[in-house]
Amino acid sequence: MTAAGTTTAGRPAVDIRDLDITFATDGGDVHAVRGVSLEVARGEVLAIVGESGSGKTVTARTILGLLPETAIAHGAVVLDGTDVIGLDRHRLREVRGTSAAMIFQEPSTALNPVFTVGWQLAEGLRSHGKVSKKQAREQAIEMLRRVGIPDPERRVDEYPHQFSGGQKQRIVIAMALALEPTVIIADEPTTALDVTVQAEILELLRRLRDETGTAIVLITHNMGVVADLADRVAVMYAGEIVETAPVHDLFAAPRHEYTKKLLAAVPRLEIVDRTRPDAAPGTAPVVAAEDLVIEYPGRFRRAGFRAVDGVSFSIAPGEVVGLVGESGSGKTTIGRAIAGLTPVAGGSLKVLGAEMNGVRERAFRPLRKQLGFVFQDPATSFNPLLTIAQNIAEPLLVHGAARDVESARPRVDELLDAVQLGGAYADRFPHELSGGQRQRASLARALALDPPLLIADEPTSALDVSVQARVLELFVDLQERFGFAALFITHDLAVVDMLAHSIVVLHKGSIAEAGPTAQVLGAPSDAYTRRLIASLPVPDPVEQAARRAASQAG
Repeated sequence: MTAAGTTTAGRPAVDIRDLDITFATDGGDVHAVRGVSLEVARGEVLAIVGESGSGKTVTARTILGLLPETAIAHGAVVLDGTDVIGLDRHRLREVRGTSAAMIFQEPSTALNPVFTVGWQLAEGLRSHGKVSKKQAREQAIEMLRRVGIPDPERRVDEYPHQFSGGQKQRIVIAMALALEPTVIIADEPTTALDVTVQAEILELLRRLRDETGTAIVLITHNMGVVADLADRVAVMYAGEIVETAPVHDLFAAPRHEYTKKLLAAVPRLEIVDRTRPDAAPGTAPVVAAEDLVIEYPGRFRRAGFRAVDGVSFSIAPGEVVGLVGESGSGKTTIGRAIAGLTPVAGGSLKVLGAEMNGVRERAFRPLRKQLGFVFQDPATSFNPLLTIAQNIAEPLLVHGAARDVESARPRVDELLDAVQLGGAYADRFPHELSGGQRQRASLARALALDPPLLIADEPTSALDVSVQARVLELFVDLQERFGFAALFITHDLAVVDMLAHSIVVLHKGSIAEAGPTAQVLGAPSDAYTRRLIASLPVPDPVEQAARRAASQAG
């Protein structure tokens, strides 16, 4: 590998010098990046890490000239010998794709749903070079083959919705590589992916780096991904670089206090034995599924899709059950069925004593106040026109537990104190809170009616590692304090290890394995569970390299 900071021609692929970025806003100027200097060598992976608002994405987007018009940038960003700051739109268009390209976090928004993936790949090739339509199609097929899309000759004519999440991310990577850029900016490229798919994408990026010598700037908050892929790490906090070091040095001996806190907050698979709460004799479970079947009806004379097939499990009062599996395994479908949002097609599903197979909304409505739901993205579940107090009070008003927001205010303040926000946040609007603060407020709203059952659907997957740690600690404290049962849906096994008394592992709509947390994670009996655990990157570059070598040898 080329030495850090140089290319074969003695020039860095990217050289950022004294970068300063300020955004003009209605509330005054916001100084987002302060005096940042970084170099990235060809064939090197530089990870930029830090919490939301640290300036890491803004710094990376400057390389492609993707800052909004409200941004004022000073300093130099030299990309493959050209300073991109101050370039006009025409020159920036020439640079994008050829010198630098970007892999976005959410491939579904990066791909146009009305055009085939082949057309989108070919359009990028044709817009930057004199290639015929036939040549562009042939190159598109070759790029799909290169990133591991099976049967590329046929699938080149398919649309984005016909591919899985992992395959769509591979297509986005193919688009980024199409013109063989000097550097690729990967902005949270695996955040929305399951651990098994994430492992495949990381291996693909590693292979492409080694084969092409492309430099990669990796933006992420997943320290396991950093340990697995990065050569060097730059840690950002409040717009500044607080530490830069080779990946092994940073994990072994972090120097800055913020880096130490960041690494300490990373959830690790430690096989925590959380004792299942004792239920009183004769106490019925709050959820009991027996041979549960859930189907989505087919359209246009097509057969229906069986999302859940013969699943049986239960949740005792006060128990936290972790429901894990890949996208499409049926875990969110089960959560929605428990909440009465998806009909049951077969078997039995009893929720708080009510049979959900064939249940009518009128019969289930009185039980809704005994269910709390914590969504993955609280920003979309809160009414943006209401204050936090009004949003939290909404369940109390809907179910008649309070006459108005004023009479509900004591309960709202009590809940805000419970989630460590305090009454000062009550009169703010959702957009005035950070992601972690909104998720705490979402927890407060879910607990407003003291429900005996809480359903949490990926509530921490979009949060920074330090914020995630605080929210998870809060969840454990609240569960012990209020004693509610919970179904915690996630694809992060380290999170389940921290929270759950027992685990249900789903694979393609069926249960692969189930049992106490320590038993399933400590001594998994099913091959799929073992693959899930092996795919989880650990925040230790030495251990991760050994795991990867063992996996490849196997």
